[in-house]
Formats: sequence, C-alpha cells, structure tokens
Amino acid sequence: MMSRLTLYLVVSLSGASVLVLEILGTRVLGPFYGVSLFLWSALISITLAALAAGYALGGRAADRNPTGARLSLLLAIAGLWVLAAPWLRAPVVHIAAGLGLRPAVLVSAALLFFPPLFLLGMVSPYAVRLATRRVEEVGTTTGNLFAISTLASVAAAVLTGFVLIPALGVSRLLACVALTLFAAAALARADRVAALLMVPAIGLTWLTAARAERPAPGVLARVESPYAELRVVEAGGFRYLMLDGGAHTVFRAASGEPHQPYIYVAEIAADLSRPHGRLLLVGLGGGGAAEVFSRRGWQVDAVEIDPEVPKLAAEYFGLKPFYARVMVAEGRQFLQRSQDTYDVVFLDAFGSASIPFHLVTREAFAAAKVRLASGGILALNVETVGWKDPIVNALVATLQTSFRNVIALPTAEPPNQLGNVILLASDRDLAVTPEQLGDPVAALENEDEHFRVVSRHHGWENQYRPRNGVVLTDDWNPVDLRAEEINLVARRWLRTQIPDSLMRE
Repeated sequence: MMSRLTLYLVVSLSGASVLVLEILGTRVLGPFYGVSLFLWSALISITLAALAAGYALGGRAADRNPTGARLSLLLAIAGLWVLAAPWLRAPVVHIAAGLGLRPAVLVSAALLFFPPLFLLGMVSPYAVRLATRRVEEVGTTTGNLFAISTLASVAAAVLTGFVLIPALGVSRLLACVALTLFAAAALARADRVAALLMVPAIGLTWLTAARAERPAPGVLARVESPYAELRVVEAGGFRYLMLDGGAHTVFRAASGEPHQPYIYVAEIAADLSRPHGRLLLVGLGGGGAAEVFSRRGWQVDAVEIDPEVPKLAAEYFGLKPFYARVMVAEGRQFLQRSQDTYDVVFLDAFGSASIPFHLVTREAFAAAKVRLASGGILALNVETVGWKDPIVNALVATLQTSFRNVIALPTAEPPNQLGNVILLASDRDLAVTPEQLGDPVAALENEDEHFRVVSRHHGWENQYRPRNGVVLTDDWNPVDLRAEEINLVARRWLRTQIPDSLMRE
C-alpha cells in the first residue's frame, strides 16, 4: 500500500499537469486559430468538463478494489496522450476545419485535451480512496489532497507562463509534462515494473524534445515569448513575422522592403503633417512603418509590448536603431503616462487574432488625443473583409467621439476582399495633392517604389466615410467577436501563401 506522502506527491504532479496543459493549449492551437476569447473559453470549458467527468467516474472506479497499479495506468495513459499531442494537432485541426470558427475551436480543444484531462480528473477521487484508512478521516484526507493538488496547480500556472514556455517552448514542455506523468505513474506503482517502464518513457520524451529542435527549412527563427509564439519564415519570395500563426509583417526577401500596402497608406499621414514631424507608433511588428516614416526624416517613438519582437525586427527585418526609439511597454499605459506630444499617433497593435480591444475604445482614443499636438492626426490600422465591414463602422463611430473629421482609406481590391483599412482622425480638414502621393508611371522602374505609390493612390482616391456604427467603450466592446471572423478568413488566405510546414511543426 502506498504511503500518504507518496500519494500527496502523485496528486501534486497530476494537479500541476492539469494547469500546464490548460495554458499550453493556447500555444498548441494558437498557430491555427489565434489566441483569442474563443480559444480561452473553449480550453476552460473542456478542462472543467473533463475534470467533472473524471471526478464522477474516478469516484465510482475507486469504490471497486482501488490499487496503485490502476492509478499508475491512468497516469501513464494520460502521459502517452500528452506526448502524442504535437503529432495529433494537425490531423485534429484538419478534421474540425469545415465546422466554422467557434465549433472548430471547441472540437479541436476537446479532441486534443479532453482525454488526458479526463484521466487526470480520475486521479483525485482515486487517491482519496487509497489514502483513507478510516471513515472518520475522509473529510481531512479529501481536504488535504485537494489542497495539495490545487497549490501544485497554482505553482504550475505561474511557472508555465512566467518561466517554462519562454524557456522550453511548447513541444519540449509537453514532453516534460508527459515525463512528469510517467514519473507519477512509477510512484503510484512503486515496483520494478514501473522502474523498467521509465526507460522507454524517457526515450520517447527525448525523441519528442529532439523533434522540437529541428525547425523546417524556411523557418528562420522561432521564439516562445511571454506573449506569443513568434516565428520568422520565408516563402514565395517574402519574409513574414508571424505571431501565433498570423502574419504581422511582410517584407520582400530580395529587396528587404516592406510589402504591406497599409503601411504606405498610413504614410499619407506624413503628407498631411509638417515636414520632419514626430510619430508615436503603437505596435512595432517588423518595423516597416518605423522605417518608412524615418526615411522621410521623422522622429519615431515605437511602443511594443513584447520584448522579443524588437530583437527579431532588428535581426531579420533590418530595423536600425536610428529608425525608431523602441520602448517595451503596454500601448495604452504609455499613452496615459507619457508627457510627450506627437504630430501623428499610429495605432498598429495587433494580437494573434484581433486588435487589443482596450486600444480601440472611446477612452483609449481620448487618451491618444492627449498625446497629439494641435492639429495632429490619429491613424488606426484595422484588418477587414471588405471596405464595408461592420468593424470599420464601429471604429469610425468611436473615433468621432474625440475627433471632428474621420476618413477611411481602403487597401483591398476588389472592395469585398480581405485587406486593411487605414482610419485617419483629426480635428482639421485632411487633404493631399496627387503630386504628394507620387507618380506611378515614374515609379515603374522600381518594383517596391511602384507598389508604394500605387498603394497610396488607391487608398486616398477611394476614401470614404462610414456611417451608423456603434460606439465602443471600456465597458462594452465586442470588437474581438467580429475580429475573430476576420482572423479566420486571414488565416485561410495565409495558408495559400505559406506551406503548413513553415507555420507549425
């Protein structure tokens, strides 16, 4: 019979694994769906449902001749499933692909994580039954085991987000969770068979960890930051900076020039301002916007929340120190704390699935306006499906609570396709001449310059003023719900440009 100390250790390892798996789920499925409200809701729901089912069945199983060997088997099977997760996720996502965004996220989370979490849910009632010697001590035993399991979960949650994911990455951490469960299984069995089984378990775990060290050809960098899985990939003549599987920066590989039309449409804000002005860029990405404004003699301050992004921008996208003064900070906090003023504030922040909702509310735009010099311009980049996407109407209505004049400059063609819209907001009239936008014919000799000039003309000449939007506030802001639908379209398009092997392995 196992000692209580051994049972406490087994329950601790099991409880810690539950929280690690729940958090890791965002990184396992994030490259396919983005880390979003839907994904978190799905993972939390599946975790609770699996644990509830495990508690119910585990309690019944514990009443029928409970043994350490049976407890060991539950832990070992859970470990094997976790070890297989990196190989299972691609076929699972493929199976769920045709269901639509919300059902697909829920089904994928269930297929990948319900089985091991269900088995781990069975551990606690089984351990209570094994640890109980007398009926009079059932309450104390149960309380102690659940308290220890919960404390282990708390420690695991903190370590996973703050230390383990950035240090180990997803596949290696999944392998460590599997090895932890194998170790718990060996403790529960406590015999020579368990000791011998640990040898192949360690071997399987080593193979999984080694696999994580070999990125596919074309993956130039892969970093697990505290905020996202970042990777730099090269495909079809372009270099991409990707956050949780979504493309945030696109450069031409041959020339090293930015290749996103919205950057050049946003550059029109410089034409509408004094020469050599000051730009506050909220959201650095690969540094394309910072480079474009800096080349025009502008002083650029860039705020980026993820400390790993500026490093990748410098190494793989040519971000120079003189392009921008980069500050690692949260965008809205910077707007509220800074004392500087700027001619243009450009909000170009984007999570893995949507615009951070707290940056596009009435209160956030009011805070941004305080940072503008007299007659300054707020520019906002938003991804849409078509020029008339409801998200544009809502953002324009919200901007109009702080600014007298708001115009929308589209990039997509035809108008019903996926693309970006740049919103310019100011308290003064906004007008530029065709000469300021550049001559497309004169730019024909340089492919990058021609792309820039054509993008600028397209955006300005097709400007429009959306109407009938709802105002977004800190208290009520469902912008991420629509952004999720747009994100799904964007990811489907991206998979026509980049092989799956470069987006995850």
